[in-house]
Order: sequence, then C-alpha cells, then structure tokens
Amino acid sequence: MAGSACRWLLALGVLGCLSAEAASPVWAIRGAHNTVYLAGSIHLLPEAEAALPPGFDRAYADSSRLVMEIDLGKVDPSEALGTLLEHGGLAEGASLRELAGAARYARASAAAAALGLPALAMDHEAPWMVGLQLTELEYARLGFDPQQGVDQQLLGRALADHKSTAGLESLADEMSVFEALAPQAQLRFLDMVLDDLDDTGNETRTVLSAWRRGDAPQLAALLAAEYRSFPALYDSLVTDRNRHWLPQIERLLHGDENCLVVVGALHLVGRGGLLEALRKDGHAAQQLD
Repeated sequence: MAGSACRWLLALGVLGCLSAEAASPVWAIRGAHNTVYLAGSIHLLPEAEAALPPGFDRAYADSSRLVMEIDLGKVDPSEALGTLLEHGGLAEGASLRELAGAARYARASAAAAALGLPALAMDHEAPWMVGLQLTELEYARLGFDPQQGVDQQLLGRALADHKSTAGLESLADEMSVFEALAPQAQLRFLDMVLDDLDDTGNETRTVLSAWRRGDAPQLAALLAAEYRSFPALYDSLVTDRNRHWLPQIERLLHGDENCLVVVGALHLVGRGGLLEALRKDGHAAQQLD
C-alpha cells in the first residue's frame, strides 16, 4: 500500500462539500430554538493560505459559543506535555529500537535526524507518538503552522470577543485513541508515516486545493480508500469518536444559543460521518456558500 499517513492526519482537519459546486465546508443545522453550525477544519495552514472560506465568518458571527474537538483555550502547556509523556511513552525497560526492529528503527532515526529530532528523544516513545512527531515536524518544515489553522484562528476570535468555548473531548481522550492501537497497528502507522514523508508537500497541496474548491469527488479519491485500507485506525480515529460526540452535538441542538462546532473532515462525511448520523436522527443540514 502506498504511504498516506500524513495525508490521513491532515484529512482529519479538511473537508470538501457533498456536491460538485464550490461551497464552504460549513453546515447549518436548525434546532427548535437555535442553530448549530458544523464545520470542517484544517488544523495547520501556511500563513499565506490562512484565509478561511466565507462560511466560517458567517457561522462564527451568528454563534455565541465555539465548540472544538479539544477546548484549546483551556489547554495548559505543561499539563499537555505531561499527558503526551504519560500516553506516548513506552513501558519502563522497553525501547523503540527493540520494538520496531533494526531496519524500521534505522529508517525512523534517519527521518528524525533530517527533521532535527534526536534519536534519543524518540527511543522511549511508542511508535504512534514517533509517527505523530515526524508528521508535525515535516509540516512545520513545509511552513504549516497550527497558529494559522482554523481552530486557533477561531479560538483567537472567540477569546477576543469573550465568547465561551468548549471541547467534545480531552487531550487524554485523543491520545488514548492511538495508545489503544495494537502494537502491530502502531508499527504499521509508523511505516505509513515514513513512506509518506517525502511526498507530503505534493499530497497536501492537492488536498488543500480540493478543500478550497469543495471538490468532494477528488477528496474522496484521495482519502476514502486509504481509510478503508486501515479499518482499525479509521474506526478508532473517526467512527468511535463520532459515536461519543453525536449525543453532545444533539444536546446543543436542544439548547437556546447558536453554536459553531469545528471538527475534522472525516468526522463529518463518509461511513459513520456526523452529517449522516444527524440526518438519520432527523436533523437536516444546509451547506453554506
């Protein structure tokens, strides 16, 4: 299977529309007394491409609350580091070198060195954590900045405007998804990252272009097959989390205040997507232009 992990990770923050017409990756869902806007995010963007599609401005302006996957406004950096170390480290006495095997470890070490990550820094980390670090460093090398991403942009607006913020899960919840992967699945994930690193820039530009055009067929071709090829990761990262988030979003639809809920693309569309689940429960979604 061709490497695609970097594209997968970015895909959790991108979204095309369900038709061939260009539109914003934002849907309005009407409750009895309010509107919940459900939007797709790109978590990392280059500064030169940080302008959001117009639907975001409309949804944000009409909302009094911003809901993200994790409430970034309440994340303490020191506590976040502790959470990463707790969930992403190997058991005492274990090492990545032994777990990964000589050939894979050599590949990971070479990639880490090229991106400025000392091998010693990853030697006691789980394979999935190493994969995430390498992906993050590669995107940083390409000029992608989380501070320019959709979530951080909207959070900055919300803090300045004194709008309330909330999260659908905690950082520990998110890390537990990877931590729960079987050892062989974690190694497969690391392999996919290593296979994909050299072509991250080209693949990412293709995804971003499709996202801005609202080109659902191209996004589906780029992303859906890869997720189907790794069902354990898809179910853990997307389907299971959607099941946990759906009741929370439906509770928002029974409230009185308009909310903007921002999640990654594959949480909205496809098998087990939130839009499909909401429609099955009787909540029609209207896409914004």
